[in-house]
Amino acid sequence: MQEYILAHDLGTSGNKATLYDLEGKLAASLTAPYETQTPQNGFVEQDPGEWWKAVCGSGKELMERAGIGGDQVACVTFSGQMMGCVLVDEEGRHLHPALIWADTRADGLMARVEDKVDSREAYRITGHRLSASYSAAKCCWIRDRRPEVYEKAFKLLNAKDYVICRMTGEFATDYSDASGTNLLDLEKKEWSGRMVDAYGLRMDLLPELYKSTHRIGGITKEAAVQTGLLEGTPVIMGGGDGSCAAAGAGAVEEGRMYNVLGSSSWISNAAKVPVFDGDMRTFNWVALDENLYTPCGTMQAAGYSFQWMMRTLCDYEKDFAEREGRKLPEYLNERAAARPAGANRLLFLPYLLGERSPRWNLDARGTFIGLGAIHTKDDMIRSVMEGVGYNLKVILDILERNLPAGELTLIGGGASSTVWAQMLADIWQKRILIPRYVEEATSMGAAVCAGVGIGAFPDFRVIHTLNPVERVIEPQPENYEVYEKMYHLFNEAYAALEPVYHQLNRI
Repeated sequence: MQEYILAHDLGTSGNKATLYDLEGKLAASLTAPYETQTPQNGFVEQDPGEWWKAVCGSGKELMERAGIGGDQVACVTFSGQMMGCVLVDEEGRHLHPALIWADTRADGLMARVEDKVDSREAYRITGHRLSASYSAAKCCWIRDRRPEVYEKAFKLLNAKDYVICRMTGEFATDYSDASGTNLLDLEKKEWSGRMVDAYGLRMDLLPELYKSTHRIGGITKEAAVQTGLLEGTPVIMGGGDGSCAAAGAGAVEEGRMYNVLGSSSWISNAAKVPVFDGDMRTFNWVALDENLYTPCGTMQAAGYSFQWMMRTLCDYEKDFAEREGRKLPEYLNERAAARPAGANRLLFLPYLLGERSPRWNLDARGTFIGLGAIHTKDDMIRSVMEGVGYNLKVILDILERNLPAGELTLIGGGASSTVWAQMLADIWQKRILIPRYVEEATSMGAAVCAGVGIGAFPDFRVIHTLNPVERVIEPQPENYEVYEKMYHLFNEAYAALEPVYHQLNRI
């Protein structure tokens, strides 16, 4: 009896394999890590073969742990890291390491593209800025620097598409992943000849486009042996991780807003039409429900800033927490909670990795402002957490010009921190909703997509039943005034420091 949906979430650090029953209940989950290579500045690569090994190994181990056989898996689906570039031959073999979303080696090529298409025209077509972050620019780099690879290439795929090809023999992508290539006409939902020409790429490199709920094929005989699944098991396309997260967070109707608080962080909502910002600070994905879009703004170093602080400033606290049998993040949260809102007038600008939305400034850097002799390490910890909240509020303010929201659903690893969630509620002056599954929400979005695809679920709104809100965090009005002042200074500080950042990076 087929009772389970197997969802693979191909993230940056590993593949998270998750089993859900056909009522959407989490049965089991595990993560298989893989390596990221950074051979030089701006180069961020992974081996697609390692993705395949992680999917095969984690799927088998997951079924073993859950005590089920391949005959009990109703279908397989995917969420995957977006904005990558994997060139494959006609047999589906990768020809080059995958250039993943964080790779910016093609930055120097963008001036040539901008000569061929106006940046605002490109933004209206694709819903995104022209940027080296997207698949098209990465493919151009391979064309120019590895012409022997480009000449052999049959298709350009993203992470999940590559694994689907290994499973089914089909070369395809879905609208959500395609919207992260800089080559999709967002509203027509077809490849844009204008953008393909501007980048100087071959149109025949681009795979067929499908809905996220589309059954692309069945597990081949060879893949069945490697994955432990039955030959012919249905494979549902799924989507890019951003769009899967939106579905898992319940952003499946217009106006629903959510925040993913992970190493990076983004705020997004569901809309019936793309939302175009006059200054091109935010961008748009196609949702898993292809009738919706998810306008979005992403910051680079959210949880990463907290992780940097733990790694760089908290050796003593780490030793103390270990002696006490406690987890370091929870201990630091307690210490931050004991400090006043505004961290005693201390600001942190969380630009450790440069910034995408809303600043779009690769030169920006992390900065403490206002540090004085009165400040303690606890103030610094709190200021890091608040700085992430201020930066996300810039995105929130832009999105709310079109679709105001009184509350946001919070998912991702940071959602487990009640202290941080309370800061966000107070800075944003919004209710924060915490659903049952926060770290599994992305794979759950993919699973709902698969359930709709095989007819197990009527539509995407079933997510409200499968991942209900279990906690509500109300904003504390007594903190509004100080946070409004600090937020204003946060933006003033960035504007004042912007030329300094540029000069620093040219020394």
